[in-house]
Amino acid sequence: MKHKKFRSTILMPVFIPTAIVMILLVIGASINPTAASNLFGEVLSFTTETFGWFYMLATALFLIFIVVLAFSPYGNIKLGPDHGEAQYNFIEWFAMLFSAGYGIALLFYGVAEPVLHFATPPLSEPQTIAAAKEAMQIAYFHWGFHIWAINGVVALTLAYFAFRQGLPLSMRSTLYPIIGDKIYGPIGHAVDVFAILGTLFGLATSLGISVSQINTGLNYLVPSIPVNTTVQVIAITLITGLALISVLAGMDKGVKRLSILNMILATSLMLFVFIVGPSVFILNAFMENTGSYLGNIVERTFSLQAYQQGDWITSWTLFIFAWTISWSPFVGIFIAKISRGRTIREFIAGVMLVPTIFTFFWFAVFGDTALNMIMVQGYESLITEVQNNQAIALFKLLENLPFTQVVSALAVVLIITFFITSSDSGSLVIDSLAAGGRSDTPAWQRTFWVVILGVVASVLLLAGGLQALQTAAIVSALPFTIIILIAMYGMWKALRIEGHRDESLANENHLPPHLLKLDAWRDRIDYITEQASREDVLDYIKGTVMSSMTEVAEKFKETGWLPEVNYDDTNNRAVLELQRGDDVEFWYEVRLTHRDAPDYYKKGKTTNTSQEHSYRAQVYLRRGGQTYDLYGYQSESVINDIIDQFEKYLYFLDESPNSLPWRMQEHDDDITLEQGSVFDR
Repeated sequence: MKHKKFRSTILMPVFIPTAIVMILLVIGASINPTAASNLFGEVLSFTTETFGWFYMLATALFLIFIVVLAFSPYGNIKLGPDHGEAQYNFIEWFAMLFSAGYGIALLFYGVAEPVLHFATPPLSEPQTIAAAKEAMQIAYFHWGFHIWAINGVVALTLAYFAFRQGLPLSMRSTLYPIIGDKIYGPIGHAVDVFAILGTLFGLATSLGISVSQINTGLNYLVPSIPVNTTVQVIAITLITGLALISVLAGMDKGVKRLSILNMILATSLMLFVFIVGPSVFILNAFMENTGSYLGNIVERTFSLQAYQQGDWITSWTLFIFAWTISWSPFVGIFIAKISRGRTIREFIAGVMLVPTIFTFFWFAVFGDTALNMIMVQGYESLITEVQNNQAIALFKLLENLPFTQVVSALAVVLIITFFITSSDSGSLVIDSLAAGGRSDTPAWQRTFWVVILGVVASVLLLAGGLQALQTAAIVSALPFTIIILIAMYGMWKALRIEGHRDESLANENHLPPHLLKLDAWRDRIDYITEQASREDVLDYIKGTVMSSMTEVAEKFKETGWLPEVNYDDTNNRAVLELQRGDDVEFWYEVRLTHRDAPDYYKKGKTTNTSQEHSYRAQVYLRRGGQTYDLYGYQSESVINDIIDQFEKYLYFLDESPNSLPWRMQEHDDDITLEQGSVFDR
């Protein structure tokens, strides 16, 4: 009987430190939960009191960076090769952005946060109209542009370095412009360790919050089920088992289907409350709240309540921003994967606007409905009930709407499915980070991370409840905030290098007319106005282009370069490589491509009827496909184009040596959404 060989893709320098921290945390908190709880409280106080200003400043810088980048010339750069196309259309992309990981937070805080801020606002008189306005402004501020700027910076840097520079889809890659190939050493390992720990603690916080709401919802539906940590740990165990099934089923069969179900259920719940609730008031409040948010965004961005006593800023703003930072690798990798082929400007507009508008409307529907119940309908006891148990807020709101039991049961199911999708997709991200950016990991590794995530969430709940979860999120976010700031600087540096490259390679889209032989202009008119067939272009590439490359290669060999000329039958392309040592320095490729044939084309030379496609001999360089077609140019012109591109490449290297890897454009057809690991080299 044959046994399958045990397979592992774990990167030990990343996995071992992460595992040690996890084991120490689990053992320490399990042996003495009381001492662990006290320690968590002290660490939380120290971190927020000492570094609160740093979290707020960093978040402001993330938002400023995103806005500046959107309006800069760099906004036209694609997250992928120049010729790359977006993998998903706008509707599909927007739909997936909706499900980028914040369902748990919206369900938990959609009612609770506005009610709590209305009851005890940081500035206004409690339980007044001013308090209601302030409550909604705060909710919008906490879940608006700032958290999506955090996720946007992480996702943008990941997508840029993975899909445009060909580096692993891992946080270490964002430091390449600063430390170069050292990202594959101890520094890179440390970055990924912090990314995993942050994601792990951030997700554990989300799961802890989610399971407390599940427990409360079950108790609301079936009062005999108690609300305590024992029930919550049992729930985590059972739901983690469901998440494990989803993970083993894979992205398309498991995670994708559950995500679609989540969106259907969440949208249905929101529309139900909007329709049966005070619809006109919700729309009016939505508009007014949005205007107030935009009018006060600068002041709130830099507010730390330095002249006020209390821990409001710690419990709310700092916690939410730090929580977002801690699990931004998870959300960032998810957004990066679905955004390949978008321009930077498209990416920022989608990531910043689509989820934010949806979130604002969610809070208007649930938060303003709750405030309307309190202020207009006289349901003042809702305040006390939410203050006693935040997790009950959603169910107490639904209690005052039609079909309470059915809709409440739907809400519990929705919370459970959000728990499952957060657990399974988060585990897949952690697994990929621990494997150096790989996605082809064995099932046992994915199983390990699902289980670890459930164990960490359970231990933190037992050791200190939500305070322990808050502490883990805020503390783990501190080192990762520094990493994101460095990554942001690295991307700006890379974009400046790329901008300089484009300047040095300007005006390259067409061959200079003087390179054509004087007696060839009549042939050129024929080539331009005639529809080239597939056979015509293939013969041209195999003949004129290959012979031109061979002639150039012989000359380069005399000058000390190592040339290689190949024809790839699979992809119908001729390739010239020039290298010194082990690395390819220059890459020039002519590839058969096609596009829909314009109506004005005549019949092809070798066909009797017009063709559906027009075929081209398109030039590809390392950074992607160029806009011009070589077909019809004579050998001397092809040779001169190769030399021109090589000369421009050398000029760029002279100005910016060893700045960026520029790997992925060599074999764009071979690039998948999830990059393979460089650690296999």
